Amino acid sequence: MKSIFFLIISFLICGNSIAQRAQNLELLDVFNLEYISDPQISPDGNRIIYVRNFKDVMTDRNLSNLWMVNTDGSQNRPLTTGNQNDSQPRSSHDGTKIVFKSNMKDDRTKLYMMWVDSKDVVALTNTPESPGAVSWSWDDTHLAFSMFVPAAKKSPITLPLKPEGAKWNAPPIYIDQMNYRGDGQGYLKSGNEQLFIISTDGGTPRQLTFTANDHGNPIWSKDGKSLYFDANLHENHEMEPRNSEIYQLTISTGAIKALTSRKGPDNGAVLSPDGSQIAYTGFDDTYQGYTVSNLYIMNTDGSGSKIVTKDLDRDISNPIWEDNGKGLYFQYDEKGDTKIGHVALTGKIRTITNELGGLSLGRPYNAASYSEAKNKLAYTLGGTDHPADLAVWNGGETTRITNVNKDLFADKQLGNVKEIWWKSSYDNRDIQGWIVTPPNFDSTKKYPLILEIHGGPFASYGSVFSAEIQMYAAAGYVVLYSNPRGSTGYGQEFGNLIHHDYPNHDYEDLMSGVDAVIKMGNIDTNNLFVTGGSGGGVLTAWIVGKTNRFKAAVVAKPVINWYSFVLYADSPAFFYKYWFGDKPWDNPEAYLKRSPLSYVGDITTPTMVLGGEDDYRTPISEMEQLYTALKIQQVETAMVRIPGASHGIANKPSNLIAKIASILAWFDKYKSKD
Repeated sequence: MKSIFFLIISFLICGNSIAQRAQNLELLDVFNLEYISDPQISPDGNRIIYVRNFKDVMTDRNLSNLWMVNTDGSQNRPLTTGNQNDSQPRSSHDGTKIVFKSNMKDDRTKLYMMWVDSKDVVALTNTPESPGAVSWSWDDTHLAFSMFVPAAKKSPITLPLKPEGAKWNAPPIYIDQMNYRGDGQGYLKSGNEQLFIISTDGGTPRQLTFTANDHGNPIWSKDGKSLYFDANLHENHEMEPRNSEIYQLTISTGAIKALTSRKGPDNGAVLSPDGSQIAYTGFDDTYQGYTVSNLYIMNTDGSGSKIVTKDLDRDISNPIWEDNGKGLYFQYDEKGDTKIGHVALTGKIRTITNELGGLSLGRPYNAASYSEAKNKLAYTLGGTDHPADLAVWNGGETTRITNVNKDLFADKQLGNVKEIWWKSSYDNRDIQGWIVTPPNFDSTKKYPLILEIHGGPFASYGSVFSAEIQMYAAAGYVVLYSNPRGSTGYGQEFGNLIHHDYPNHDYEDLMSGVDAVIKMGNIDTNNLFVTGGSGGGVLTAWIVGKTNRFKAAVVAKPVINWYSFVLYADSPAFFYKYWFGDKPWDNPEAYLKRSPLSYVGDITTPTMVLGGEDDYRTPISEMEQLYTALKIQQVETAMVRIPGASHGIANKPSNLIAKIASILAWFDKYKSKD
């Protein structure tokens, strides 16, 4: 009774404002968000095993368990429980067992097998390194998987023996490879991803590959005598990072045969039901910044390769053979919507269902997954009002199976999301975007606007949930996010409008979007703000160097100086070759012209820079350069460094909260008060 009394008194004193604020999303709600991923439908099409993702506020960890549900939505129950990470469930062909990865026993991720009827679990591996991609043999007696194998590397540097009892520094680290560090990995250990097989009865994994290259995504031949996998085994693989092939490995001899040979990436082999053909994705590489990935099929000896999706100008991913072998399902993005398509071997294409998504909690990126059996589809259902839930498509009917955030959203009011289109002032092209209005939006009032820009730049936002965007709306801002030129999901020509020309006219695309939202009314033109991360950080820095219309900006994990970036990022052979075409010293003018740092003398907008201290994709030195330049120019600025964060800042829930809080604090500081 006492708590109820005080609640009533608080309501009477403070009025409706507290009640209204309580309905909006709050920063701590990030820890309460859940989502579904990697749904795997059983071979008989009757049940689905999926990953349910959640967070622990006490340890700041992203966690996951496995759940199982019938395809009609009945008997939804957990298969695993606990504060651990269970992932990548894969069913045996007879449907009686699954394998999955987990750290349930200790901090090491192992490969486990579970009997579905009894839930008995056994660890199949006990290796120092974690298994990668895994697949079942067709008779369910063996598994193939990839795993990192360290390699001893002797330094040519010889040091004298130190005196007994002397305390010297650790010996120097000798590096001679092109790719010596990776974002989210730090400085790379010497070694490579190799292929293994193991009996489902247990025992010691048998290593099958031994080259100084990475081998991935193994699948079994129908007779169990071979594995198909993708790798870049070319001699110049460090300088040609996209030139991967599909290979066949004979298990008895270890002999490896290349099944593809064209210049460009070939990967993701999928065997047809009768074992006679392989489907895979790839493209002919012409060193463009963006090239659409197509779907191909070939015979298992590598002959008869042909493209089957030539009439669809969209990226193809996750192909799955139809049970009768007459066609394939696949996943693709189109204009901000992730869809499942079907292509017959004749090339006839149709869309099966749409509205997939919800796997990117922070920002509204298109990301989804699905599986198929007996012409039923299990997939992650996205929406602007919820992260990924589980849905089933069966005979043209879609059923939503889960609503994992129902408890959280029952007492929350989200911002409304509306799709809009406008014409770019540069060349009159159609540009797609989304407007998010604050909860309890009042059409008679004016609101501050945040322009939020996606990274990539070859990526896409869509009609999906975003905690970050919703938090801005909950703080009283209208938010515009969009897909300017260079975004994927609109075809190869649109994506390559920024080829060797980024950033440039995507600026007009974005400014035209801001103008379009202003024309709709309800925007306080004295309170315009801009932010974005990665490629969006590039464009944010570019924008404030071109205009002073924004009251404040936050440049997150950007590239400021292309010259330093291509020599310091974690994939140097890719960035200079595909994004510029010339080495920095061969064409410094192009690098300088496209570097936001070149226009820092024109910046007057108060600008915060923000990034992760362990970012090796767009290294923190990039934002440090902008910060120092703005200080020299005496422009109001601040630097926010996220300790321990890589390029994916939101990999820890508290980091996402820190990012949002930092951006809102900066914008609120410069927002004109009524």
